[in-house]
Amino acid sequence: MSTATPTIVLVGHGMVGQRFLEALAERGLTATHRVVVLCEEPRPAYDRVQLTSYFSGRTPEDLSMTDMRFIEDHGIELRVGDPAETIDREARRVTARSGLVVDYDVLVLATGSYPFVPPVPNKDAEGCFVYRTIEDLLAIEEYAKKATTGAVVGGGLLGLEAAGALKGLGLTSHIVEFAPRLMPVQVDEGGGAALLRTIEEMGLSVHTGVGTQEIVVGEDGAVTGMKLSDGSELATDLVVFSAGVRPRDQLARDCGLTVGERGGIAVDEQCRTVNDPHVFAIGECALAADGRVYGLVAPGYEQAETAAATIAADEAAFTGADLSTKLKLLGVDVASFGDAHGTAEDCLDVVYSDSRAGLYKKLVIGRDGTLLGGILVGDAEAYGTLKAFTGSVPPVAPEALVLPAGAGAPVQLGPSALPDDAIICSCHNVSKGTIRGAVTDHQCTTVPEVKKCTKAGTGCGSCVKVLGQLVNAELEAGGIEVDKGLCGCFSQTREELYEIVLALRINSYQDLLDRHGREEARGGDGCEICKPTVGSIIASLAPTIGASGYVLDGEQAALQDTNDHFLANLQKNGSYSVVPRIPGGEIAPEKLIVIGEIARDFGLYTKITGGQRIDMFGARVEQLPLIWARLVDAGFESGHAYGKSLRTVKSCVGQTWCRYGVQDSVRMAIDLELRYRGLRSPHKLKSAVSGCQRECAEAQSKDFGVIATANGWNLYVGGNGGATPRHADLLAQDLSDAELVRLIDRFLMFYIRTADRLERTSTWLERIPGGLEHVRDVVVHDSLGICDELEKLMQAHVAHYRDEWAETINDPEKLARFVSFVNAPDTPDPVVAFVPERDQMKPDLPLLSIGMRPAEDVLEGSAQR
Repeated sequence: MSTATPTIVLVGHGMVGQRFLEALAERGLTATHRVVVLCEEPRPAYDRVQLTSYFSGRTPEDLSMTDMRFIEDHGIELRVGDPAETIDREARRVTARSGLVVDYDVLVLATGSYPFVPPVPNKDAEGCFVYRTIEDLLAIEEYAKKATTGAVVGGGLLGLEAAGALKGLGLTSHIVEFAPRLMPVQVDEGGGAALLRTIEEMGLSVHTGVGTQEIVVGEDGAVTGMKLSDGSELATDLVVFSAGVRPRDQLARDCGLTVGERGGIAVDEQCRTVNDPHVFAIGECALAADGRVYGLVAPGYEQAETAAATIAADEAAFTGADLSTKLKLLGVDVASFGDAHGTAEDCLDVVYSDSRAGLYKKLVIGRDGTLLGGILVGDAEAYGTLKAFTGSVPPVAPEALVLPAGAGAPVQLGPSALPDDAIICSCHNVSKGTIRGAVTDHQCTTVPEVKKCTKAGTGCGSCVKVLGQLVNAELEAGGIEVDKGLCGCFSQTREELYEIVLALRINSYQDLLDRHGREEARGGDGCEICKPTVGSIIASLAPTIGASGYVLDGEQAALQDTNDHFLANLQKNGSYSVVPRIPGGEIAPEKLIVIGEIARDFGLYTKITGGQRIDMFGARVEQLPLIWARLVDAGFESGHAYGKSLRTVKSCVGQTWCRYGVQDSVRMAIDLELRYRGLRSPHKLKSAVSGCQRECAEAQSKDFGVIATANGWNLYVGGNGGATPRHADLLAQDLSDAELVRLIDRFLMFYIRTADRLERTSTWLERIPGGLEHVRDVVVHDSLGICDELEKLMQAHVAHYRDEWAETINDPEKLARFVSFVNAPDTPDPVVAFVPERDQMKPDLPLLSIGMRPAEDVLEGSAQR
């Protein structure tokens, strides 16, 4: 139907629908066409990829992808909560639920998909949910308040996210997956095994190779359990179905459009429906010309751009898409790219697997050396580079790309090794050449500018790191100096500032800023980046430069992060944790009793941690001095859980108790923890001592780890067991006690001297020129002639150590800061409240979300004692 102003009707307003609107605007079509959007959900487009982040504190508004100013500026008629109900293709007319009738010249269907719910008995019972929209999450959150156990049907991407969400809501969580492994589409058997081990260690129960036969309900019709295909039963009072999705194509079926045998609106390469040139279909509802329905957002974006270009009479085609993906599921990196399962003829696998560390890396290589694809579980740092090399022969041997640092001379391939046609951002199909052109031809000098120019990095975000490397490399290649300064206040790096402070004995942040800051920053207040960074440098050098090592002293107090400001970790509901030091994990019964009495008297939640300490959670800020006064009186010190400093040195029981032990690991762990306690560093430090090669203390996953041998001690450095696991490297072996301590002194002070802000030893060891061999030359062989200075710096720290909490509770002036409200120091924060759980208490999260005073049935923080 032709009208004075041609009309484009978009049915559906999800991520792909919003991208389509942006593509229309970029081509000027919003200025020449009336654009009407019929949206079923009660809110405009939001980031469904990040849906689970709602349970981490992001609000629906935070997830929104719709700039209402964009909608208004382009005259787009957006109708939320008003879906299309009928399409009359002969009249080219759409009728919405509200009764609105819109005639169209072009109709675009972006109706997405719906969750598949297996046809099992009682699937619609009270307590059964799907995991697809914000409204689904709100319903799950509300129902979880009266539930204790949750089960997720489906172990794919969304299933794992749903299980993590249930666990975060305080439920005992189960995952039921019919396939023999988790994430069967993305990972193979080896990757599934690594993922399974890591997820089970998080406390989730996984049931693979079984299906759901029936949802069991009670007399009230609510869920009480599940019957599985192996004959077992699972007790649960909440079920989330996340067993895949199906294209939402009913609207198309009803109006006679062609759909695929297994669903999906059939379209050609221009995303036009095959039997109506006036109707397009994009995203998860579309059956593309290559016969596939794409469930990822990147192909949907490409389809949206293709449809917009076709409507604008530009040449465009969607012939298929890259299904590579990188995700962080329950804190675990998982990535797959290219021919991940090795379906090509005569291909070969190169595999590195460490089940203990939860690492699995597989590359699929063609006979001619071409990289065809791969799977990464536990460490996907190289994803961006490897994906870009897919389809070409990498310049190094395949095994060098998967081996961890310290094993087989791994190679770090930088941006310069990538060809110009390598796709860096698969979400928006942006090549390396396009990014280089943004720098050279469009004078972009920062990552945000390149993002705006090319859209690279604005989708899932997995390419941002490589994007930054490319931008800096291109700027340097063009002779443009790249600003590597710490922040807008200092043009120097952290390492350079450390040298300035040490050499000139500067013991004041303001002095450093006024003398060595950028011209425009001098005389100012600094920023949130440089203040804690310089505060840490001054604290680590305090005895040598004549500064106070007490972080709440004078100017130092104003430089600290929130946690250091109150010498405690801020928790989710505004309360704080209390973590006394327990050196080596060894504690006398009397001290255990003291911790128990304090936790009981102040109503604190207690938890034994992986670092062999006892953490107490739920203290209000005004209670911290009272709690610590009792702890200090009992002989405890600060555990520095709040600071970028040494946390713990854990240990096994060693030769004193264990029949396999060859050295006294407990004694060594205690000696090391007491030596390095309070040592401020660029990032937190963790350590462990194992009494034999069985490695029960997991020393090889620590910043510095020690393993006993029959002849002494082996020292490992640069390990990390966190979000990016890394095995520590062997620095030296068969050391005496004195040799061991001397090398650790040197290693730590060299790290503190040369690392970047917030850089763990694992990252530092891989970044520093020369890597492990350079560090070994400096620390063991004194190649730079600085070891004597490094040792003296550490000796000064040890000699001048003071417990921060002991200092604080004896200083009335310092105690005055421990209040919730400065203008009402005796008033506790009303939002800090708790509810009972498993004979303890937990934060009252609904109260936190609405910010009200607690109801009478809520447990408020107990009275001070």
